[in-house]
Amino acid sequence: MKIYEELKARGLIAQVTDEEQIRDMVNEGKATFYIGFDCTADSLTAGHFMALTLMKRLQEAGNKPIALIGGGTTMIGDPSGRTDMRKMLTREDIDHNAECFRRQMERFIDFGPGKAQMVNNADWLLGLNYVELLREVGTCFSVNNMLRAECYKNRMERGLSFFEFNYMIMQSYDFYYLFQKYGCNMQFGGDDQWSNMLGGTELIRRKLGKDAHAMTITLLTDSNGKKMGKTAGNAVWLDPAKTSPYDFYQYWRNVGDSDVMKCIRMLTFLPLSQIDEMDHWEGSRLNTAKEILAYELTKLVHGEEEAERAQSAARAIFGSGGASDDMPHTELTEENLRDGAIQIAEMLVLGGMAPSKGEAKRLIQQGGIFVGDEKIERFDAALSADKLRGDGVILKKGKKTFRRFTLQ
Repeated sequence: MKIYEELKARGLIAQVTDEEQIRDMVNEGKATFYIGFDCTADSLTAGHFMALTLMKRLQEAGNKPIALIGGGTTMIGDPSGRTDMRKMLTREDIDHNAECFRRQMERFIDFGPGKAQMVNNADWLLGLNYVELLREVGTCFSVNNMLRAECYKNRMERGLSFFEFNYMIMQSYDFYYLFQKYGCNMQFGGDDQWSNMLGGTELIRRKLGKDAHAMTITLLTDSNGKKMGKTAGNAVWLDPAKTSPYDFYQYWRNVGDSDVMKCIRMLTFLPLSQIDEMDHWEGSRLNTAKEILAYELTKLVHGEEEAERAQSAARAIFGSGGASDDMPHTELTEENLRDGAIQIAEMLVLGGMAPSKGEAKRLIQQGGIFVGDEKIERFDAALSADKLRGDGVILKKGKKTFRRFTLQ
């Protein structure tokens, strides 16, 4: 099976502009394509998985990826899917985040001469003269068409700033620039980006003529990738300092029964023939499928050794209900105590098991928090220093999230 047909079989294709051209270019390894990553945090998340694995698949088929770091577009922030304006970051924060992205992407993509490239749109966007940009690009965009775009439509009732309204023009200019500078003839992105991406295709057609348009192809992936990677209000990060390999493994181990095979098909590199056989699994065999998913994705991000450790720890914990050396661990200090004790709600927040103390109390009141096998009944329940010394205690959130707490 050729690569384009494999992408379709894995359920990765949502919308395309010129499917016959796309199929031929991708299958023949003639696509130079880009995917953009706005650096709004200092780590990629599990939500970026689909884009990263797509780049890896296409590169292995002979195509050339361009990883576009959005040092310039992050200065504004994409309004797509947002109900409010994103937090404005400083240039220093954005540069730091971009360097973090670079290090993480190198685990997936082969950069170097004649291979993948990494570029930062700050290099061309931040030096643009505003009046010159309006004269060169602004005439190619219809405000009426822009207001009909999904990325803006959802914000019109709540309010859309002129600041954010420029995002489509900047993203479109990226494709226009990459087409001319690097011969980039294809772009990928989530299907919630369809309007923004068509803007780039149309800009190239208007500025460079029909021949250029014939080489400009927009290919989109399913937006489910953007919905992945959040649990209990917290992001699931690719940086092990922010999400441990064990917690990362457990996130994927706990996906819903209805999603596990879809995730395996879209995100892993297991052969389609093997996945097709797994499609018929039911009941307890779905738990085996979840272990396979968690192991494969943890191996991709953190390496085989960490994947083995995470899987062994999970099996030990859930098999016996006891502690494991690889169980996620939070070490408390005397500074965390008040009058020789600490509230369990505060422990949940410190251990990343709840995003806020209010949410932690809600979990306790709903009966979802345990110390060992004992359900916590009171939202203000606390543990003494003596309980936390030595081997400490194990807090459980529901049946699937465990963390050991000790006191220095």
